[in-house]
Amino acid sequence: MTPHIAIIGGGYSGTLQAINLLALTDARVTLIERDRLARGVAYSTPSAEHLLNVRAAGMSAYPDRPSHFAEWLEAKGLGGPDSFAQRRVYGTYLAEQLDAARREQGTRLSLVTGEAVDVAQEGTQEVVILTDGSRIPADIAILSIGNLAPDVPGFIARAHLPEGVYVADPWAGPILDGLTDKDMVLLIGTGLTAIDAALMLDTGGFRGHILALSRRGLLPRAHVAPASGVPAPDGLVPACLPLLKAVRGSAGTHGWRAAVDSLRPHTQRLWSEATIGERRRFLRHLRPWWDVHRHRIAPEIAARIDGMIAEDRLRVAAGKIVSLAGAEEGADISWRPRHSAEPETLRVRRIVNCTGPQSDITHAPDLLIRNLIASGRIRPDACRIGIDVDAGCRAFDAQGDANATLYAIGPMTKSAWWEIVAVPDLRVQTRALAERMEAAGPFPPAAP
Repeated sequence: MTPHIAIIGGGYSGTLQAINLLALTDARVTLIERDRLARGVAYSTPSAEHLLNVRAAGMSAYPDRPSHFAEWLEAKGLGGPDSFAQRRVYGTYLAEQLDAARREQGTRLSLVTGEAVDVAQEGTQEVVILTDGSRIPADIAILSIGNLAPDVPGFIARAHLPEGVYVADPWAGPILDGLTDKDMVLLIGTGLTAIDAALMLDTGGFRGHILALSRRGLLPRAHVAPASGVPAPDGLVPACLPLLKAVRGSAGTHGWRAAVDSLRPHTQRLWSEATIGERRRFLRHLRPWWDVHRHRIAPEIAARIDGMIAEDRLRVAAGKIVSLAGAEEGADISWRPRHSAEPETLRVRRIVNCTGPQSDITHAPDLLIRNLIASGRIRPDACRIGIDVDAGCRAFDAQGDANATLYAIGPMTKSAWWEIVAVPDLRVQTRALAERMEAAGPFPPAAP
């Protein structure tokens, strides 16, 4: 009997998983997605100003064909291997790969539009339950949920703001509606989401003032021209202080970009070997610095942001919100700059949540995750940054047993590998899981 695999989430990871399963196994595959099939949040943006953060040469969907995307891009006259392509173009590329898989595999792939709210184990089957009550039975279920929605900051939750002042999701909210050039916009956060929001405001014609505020005020760094790789420092160990010392030493010789990039082949191993204490230490003290140095932005995007700062239209600051209160068509904010005892006050017309994905899975707003944790089907990892999985992507239940019919892939598995949000990591993960399932034979597959 042909096995049936249900994939919950049809963004980048889920789409690649479906493509790999169709190519490497004889399974029937059902791909369940509520609204952004083959694109997810990152690649569904309509804005031409939103670019990939990696050069085209590193964005192939296939680990065994590393130049595939660059060749596709060149064939369409949209750039070369060293270009930073538009994110919406990459979404088109991924959708084309899925369409090709559907044509080649005929009826083995089913696409379902809907939102999964639970996965119940009934006998030997996993049954995916949708919001409308539909039930999809499968031999294996794979959770490909992607990043969690941002958390609502406490000072926002406690405030009573006029309608339209607070935008919880810059991708879906009215970020530009009603703004004039006399207005002030507050971006909560200074990371990649804040970069995108600032670009949306600028491209939409907003010429007022923008304050991007976070605890440390760190902006993502820019890429420069590709450089020859340098070896990683000798004697890398999974501990924060020795790693920091080694990277600083390498940066003094080769530059910080080369030093950070040299860790790329070793990051997953170092994370998996680190103690829970070291992982927590990294998350508490080093993660913000890692994020802005590791996840860099295209040079042309950095130039746009620098221009907005130079024109005094964008201010990036480190500080903390002291108080927030609704005002006529806006909000009055008091915030204290970092290392200062004196607060600053201002009135803003709009507040945009740019804090990035929720980092604590126990606070996830996603009903599917909440139901799976409540039923004990899955458990948070010790740092609560994702779903606890084993080396084969099998989800651990509340008792610590790995489930042979319930898997997780993508950003929700960063608890096991940390670096599992970028294309080079995701394409390897989804390919490897399909290979394991193909090699395991009859379903459910054996433990890796």
